[in-house]
Amino acid sequence: MVRGFFKRLRDRPDAAMPPPTEVIGLCRFSYPALGGFQRRHESPEARARFLYAPERLDERFRLFETVTLPSLRAQTDPDFTFLVVIGEDFPQRDRLEALLADLPQAAIRAFPPARHRDVMARAITEARRPGPRFSLQFRLDDDDGVGRSFVARLRQTVQEARPIFERNRRVAIDFTCGHVMRASAAGIHALTIRRAYWTPGLAVALREDSPKTVMNFGHKRLWRHMPTITLTAPDMFIRGLNAHNDSDLRIRAPLKLLDKPMAEAFHAAYGVSAAHVQAVYAASGPQT
Repeated sequence: MVRGFFKRLRDRPDAAMPPPTEVIGLCRFSYPALGGFQRRHESPEARARFLYAPERLDERFRLFETVTLPSLRAQTDPDFTFLVVIGEDFPQRDRLEALLADLPQAAIRAFPPARHRDVMARAITEARRPGPRFSLQFRLDDDDGVGRSFVARLRQTVQEARPIFERNRRVAIDFTCGHVMRASAAGIHALTIRRAYWTPGLAVALREDSPKTVMNFGHKRLWRHMPTITLTAPDMFIRGLNAHNDSDLRIRAPLKLLDKPMAEAFHAAYGVSAAHVQAVYAASGPQT
């Protein structure tokens, strides 16, 4: 009788069981959007010329290859989708496809020039699946990275604070500790930093009855539109510093070239290798 009782408990849908979730990440890879950039251009064609300039595009590829993609390949929870949004006229799609070939979670989505937030929201909406109770959504620039446990911790947070997520159609999860990083042929230059509502450390959990996406909200003002859960550990994001940053990150302290022990700790946290950075940047020639 006791054995039958426990069997019935196991077979019964239980509120304590983890809710089904999906995780969707998004990266705008030099997509010539209407809006969405701090720098202004007089036309979509002018913006495309700027974005597709060989020197700039080569830098974006190097950062994407050495920072963003390794951090995603290193995820302890591999159950996620990563959308890479490009323009229909993107000039090096073969190169991009080659970089993504060993990341099965990645999918390229190509669009003509249109309003930035509308296109990104459309890409995410088209990727959502029927069935999951919550859609966990995040966005990265092509020089950002995330901690190895990023996807796992998103799901864990939903499980641990499930009543909050059930009561609200959307809830933000914000990791506030990470690093600012600059890559070069010398290796990884980094600075530990704490920031609230920075894009690479941020995700939004949307209940299945919410039609919105993470792109419907400015990251700095998420707290005006939904409850937020702030997590101060562990280190969970990399924000890239480079010659073509679109945003002013207002970093005043100097970045330090990581020595071997520090580089090993950085790799353990993010999956980003100083040796890989050195090799890619050395092969590309002198950097300005």
